[in-house]
Amino acid sequence: MLNWTKRTQNQPEPARWPLIAIALATLALHVAVIGRYGYFRDELYYLASTDHLSLGYVDHPPLSIWILAVVRTMFGFSLAAMRMVPALAGAATVFLTGILARRLGGGRFAQILAALAALCSPLFLGIDGFYSMNALEVLFWAVSAWLVLRVLDSGQRHDWILLGAVLGLGLLNKISMSWFGGGLVVGLLATRFRRVFLEPGIWLAGCVALVLFLPHLLWQAAHGWPTLEFMHNAATQKMVQVSPVTFLMDQILSNNPVNFVIMVCGIVLAFLKGQEHGRVLAWIYLVVFAMLIAGGHSRASYLAPAYPMMLALGAVAVERATSERGRVWMRPALAGFVAVFGVIALPFALPVLPVETFVKYQTALGQAPATDEREEMGALPQHYADMFGWDDMTALVARAYERLTPEEKKRARVYGQNYGEAGAIDVLGRKLGLPRAMSGHNSYWLWGPGPGPVDVVIIIGGNREDNAQFFEDIEIVGQTSSAWSMPYERGLDVSIARRPKVDLREAWPRVKQFI
Repeated sequence: MLNWTKRTQNQPEPARWPLIAIALATLALHVAVIGRYGYFRDELYYLASTDHLSLGYVDHPPLSIWILAVVRTMFGFSLAAMRMVPALAGAATVFLTGILARRLGGGRFAQILAALAALCSPLFLGIDGFYSMNALEVLFWAVSAWLVLRVLDSGQRHDWILLGAVLGLGLLNKISMSWFGGGLVVGLLATRFRRVFLEPGIWLAGCVALVLFLPHLLWQAAHGWPTLEFMHNAATQKMVQVSPVTFLMDQILSNNPVNFVIMVCGIVLAFLKGQEHGRVLAWIYLVVFAMLIAGGHSRASYLAPAYPMMLALGAVAVERATSERGRVWMRPALAGFVAVFGVIALPFALPVLPVETFVKYQTALGQAPATDEREEMGALPQHYADMFGWDDMTALVARAYERLTPEEKKRARVYGQNYGEAGAIDVLGRKLGLPRAMSGHNSYWLWGPGPGPVDVVIIIGGNREDNAQFFEDIEIVGQTSSAWSMPYERGLDVSIARRPKVDLREAWPRVKQFI
């Protein structure tokens, strides 16, 4: 067991109030733009998922949906209330990044620089700008990193149990939490801390994590492991091939180029300067980095949860490198560069500009909208484009629904080609009196067509010839139109389909899309 008392006494004083101020600035920034561009596609799906509380979903574990169900119970379908969760998670992550720097031996400057770098990461700001499990994932990794440093000093059984609980909850939020665990194992084996495997604490932590995650594993087994099918299909059919060089460049640009330099400094400190505790964290980062490159289809955001601990380690390295009198001037200069690049990239992370102004800003910087998926792009990056068009689409579906007779309305449903379209009907269509939506996409397919007879379907999109295979009579009511949405959501037929040729439940296996 290591000398926990000695390490604790030698830790610098916390820069408490500056860290609080930076965290509050992060929160204020999110609140200022919290509903500017409307619901994100996935947010509609997650809100619809709260009507189907379960131990699992096709594309993610259940914790984020359970949390959202609590928010919905308290505040209804409030976009602002929903987005306060990732905003608070983001502010907490920024604060914790500074605390991690202190835990790694960083003084006041290192703590402030680490927190500032986390605030000025476009990737963090974008992740925390809308509700998803990703904002919670970054926070879970940061808390886990802090607990790793704590338990390596204390060796106390209760600290191991706490680490196992956080890892288990992290797995219930997103399966990629397992990457942290795998990297941690490598990091411990590659350092002098390998002897922890001879003690019961680490095994107890693993058991706690497994027990917490077990209900979801049982759900996966009971449903034929749908997430594995989803992950395979996404890699082979949806995501573009990413070369190692492209992945590296995405890391540099999406996380702020100065931040990347800071993280590299942290890796150098961990492996050349005897920073044993930081070396464990660096191994976690490097293992996950290598794994994602080897996968060949990874988004830059997949590595984002490892950034807080690496920014903290890098800030400590920078503080030590500039501690001599002749180099102290570098500190405010470096912090200034972090802030400048953060401000330049801010409109790409959060909707601080009106959409028309953003497009002009994007063009002025010579940037073109891009996506990690095999999709045609419009004027906006995908994470912004997916916040437009849902209200107009739902209103068009409502027009179609009003054409139905009272008897038809009793037996009518809406079919969306993807969970965004179906989610928009289930969330935005409630106030318009629309019937429940169905879809073959991901968890919507598991939820099925629902009870009762269905012989009238309002179909959003789809191939006309394909739709004709299922229905005798198809009446096209109109087409979707939105200047800012993704191209594949524009010009879609909204049709009333009557006189089905096949029983809907018999045809249901044919519409399955796990991707």
